[in-house]
Amino acid sequence: MLVQMMLSSIAHASINHDQVIKNLKKLALDKMDKQNKNFEIKFVKNWSEEEIVKLYKAGGWWKESYDSSRIGSLIKGSFAFAVVIDSNTGKSVGMGRILSDGISDAYIQDLIILPDYRGQGIGKQLLKALSEKCLSNNIKWLGLISEPNQNGFYSNLGFRKMENYTPMKYQTEE
Repeated sequence: MLVQMMLSSIAHASINHDQVIKNLKKLALDKMDKQNKNFEIKFVKNWSEEEIVKLYKAGGWWKESYDSSRIGSLIKGSFAFAVVIDSNTGKSVGMGRILSDGISDAYIQDLIILPDYRGQGIGKQLLKALSEKCLSNNIKWLGLISEPNQNGFYSNLGFRKMENYTPMKYQTEE
């Protein structure tokens, strides 16, 4: 009788499968966060040109015609520039920056984690740190341009596609 009552209760229970999946994902991400005690996210005003160029190359964003001696100006010209440091080596394994006037809008740009360090929740932590930096400065409009295969990463962290808007780029002769 008790088994029959339990089966009847289970059969009538309303299970929200989407919520269960969401909670499982959250548990997995929280577990990854706890695994990342060997990494530090640091907002910097300067950093090794060589390490930053390595990160830009990993993202496929560095052209050999670029002048690496201007990395310092790139960092200083950003509203905020963060690096992810491997505590074991002291080397940067990721970066991201914010472009903003410091008042209304902000754009998160150049978010990259070296391939060997991906899948550990480090990018999630970096994006959270960048977003929190904006919000703590009362900047509530945050945007970014996602590479097509990264939309899921950003949407899982609260970013949404801007319907009826199209990112545009000025076309130069290059």
